[in-house]
Amino acid sequence: MMTINPIKPLKGSELVMEQLKAKISSGEYAPGTKLASVVDLAASFQVGRSTIREALSALKAIGLVEIRQGGGTYVSAELPAETAGSDGSSLFASAQSIRELLEVRKVLETGCASLAARNRTEDDLRSIGEELALMEASLHDESKGEEADVRFHLKLAAATHNSLLIPMMESLSERLHDSMRESRKLWFYGERAEARRLLREHSDIYEAIAERDERRAFEAMRTHLQKVENVLRQAISEFDRSGA
Repeated sequence: MMTINPIKPLKGSELVMEQLKAKISSGEYAPGTKLASVVDLAASFQVGRSTIREALSALKAIGLVEIRQGGGTYVSAELPAETAGSDGSSLFASAQSIRELLEVRKVLETGCASLAARNRTEDDLRSIGEELALMEASLHDESKGEEADVRFHLKLAAATHNSLLIPMMESLSERLHDSMRESRKLWFYGERAEARRLLREHSDIYEAIAERDERRAFEAMRTHLQKVENVLRQAISEFDRSGA
């Protein structure tokens, strides 16, 4: 008996993404080419601007375009070695490679958050707050936002004043940066979320530490990492269902 896989209807943004991706893959839109504005693309595809923005965010997540604040959207100067499928398969595959690191982060960082709430000094709090402010100031600059995100977590570990936890987190620094970069891409692709959502999660952690509320800090960090893990699991599930 022939096995029939159910067909998943595509959203408007996914249809737009497929068409733009095909033009990039075929060379019609060469590397470095500036795409039409969101307004013009919306008119061309006869869809809403939010649909175009979602499609462009997905293309950015798989490395096909660069979105420059106030400067428009450009085809990436260097395209991925293997162009991802319309489901973002290369991106979803990366979810598999960072899942174990995320599990380690959940063990270490929930404890770090709790200890930071207990042991932090005013200087620690001010230093962590600086990174939170930089994350807010970098809402439209993904690279700077990623860097501030990594420093936020490392400074939180430093605020534990635990001589074993601190070097453990520092030893994971490079992989932590890679994990955050990829999980942020998956977050934006899977959730179609704005950076403000991530900022709110970090603000919850910061406020709990500021109030020296150990349980709340633990739960805020666990909630934050659990949401990232949920996006990863969804990405892996969709990748598996696609048969890629």
